[in-house]
Amino acid sequence: MNLELRHLRVVCAIAETGSVTKAASSLGLAQPALTAQLQRIERTLGGALFERDRRGARPTALGELVLARARVLLPAMKGLQDEAARLAGATDTPTRYRFGGVNSPILGRLVHRLGAEQPQAQITTYASWSVDELAHLVAGSRLDFALVGACGDTTPAAAFGLRWREVAVDPVLVLLPQTHPLAGRSEVRLVDLRRERWVAAPGDGCFGDCFAAACARAGFTPRAVYETDVRGGVDLVEAGAAVALCQATFRPLAGLVTRRLAGTPLRWRLLLGWHPDSPAARYAEPVLETAVAAYTDSLAAHPAYLSWLLGNPDFGVRPARDGGANRPVTGIRPA
Repeated sequence: MNLELRHLRVVCAIAETGSVTKAASSLGLAQPALTAQLQRIERTLGGALFERDRRGARPTALGELVLARARVLLPAMKGLQDEAARLAGATDTPTRYRFGGVNSPILGRLVHRLGAEQPQAQITTYASWSVDELAHLVAGSRLDFALVGACGDTTPAAAFGLRWREVAVDPVLVLLPQTHPLAGRSEVRLVDLRRERWVAAPGDGCFGDCFAAACARAGFTPRAVYETDVRGGVDLVEAGAAVALCQATFRPLAGLVTRRLAGTPLRWRLLLGWHPDSPAARYAEPVLETAVAAYTDSLAAHPAYLSWLLGNPDFGVRPARDGGANRPVTGIRPA
């Protein structure tokens, strides 16, 4: 028989009560069962632990040695269990969130919601134009979550081992100056923009593959593409020097309009990623639900788009295949 912690508890109980009978009562065992257990413990240790007579049970020299070790080991094990329970509780109710985002339209609302729900939590954000950089940081435990976009049916590379879940999917719109000849239409054909110059944010996104492919299907090759940050892109559109693709929840700006592209040739999927073996995985589902709520909040500023979504159930927050809040996403990028 191998000596276990429960055996040490038996020895301590007999020493504290001074009686096998009283120890059996305190442990909720029958006296013969405890006596048999004590005999097995003594055989394992190679000698008697107690001298027993009508006055009770007193530790032998071997018993005193075992008791001295047990009185160190049992509190230490209890402390370990308590610390483990506190740590498990901390991961169930996290005190820190570290988000990375690529030009995300809902990151601010997500942070606001989490901060309101958990004012004690520390929330930090990190901006990058590269999905791969954010995935690398999440895989290396330097971030907890990445909130990114993917064009069409593409997904971030599987090399980082992250799990990706879809928050929502939107058609990609075109951002035009209010004075543009096509600004009065409710939707614009991509081919009608063939003579335009375009502006794009750096990093991953539709301009990598999907935009060029959509233009090719429409029968043209896009003219010059200016690469700049969002503010610089807005300035170029305002000046009439270019038009831009934008997300459906792009914040309305004076002097500019967003219009749907006819036939929705481009789709933008908003994804939340985390590593399945990280502590953050324990509370990923509530964070995902909060991200969905943040996306829904963003629709309030776009009543026309919200009305369009009601008639187009393949967009917006889509039902999951397994009946959950949204769709699981594989980590494989189509060829």
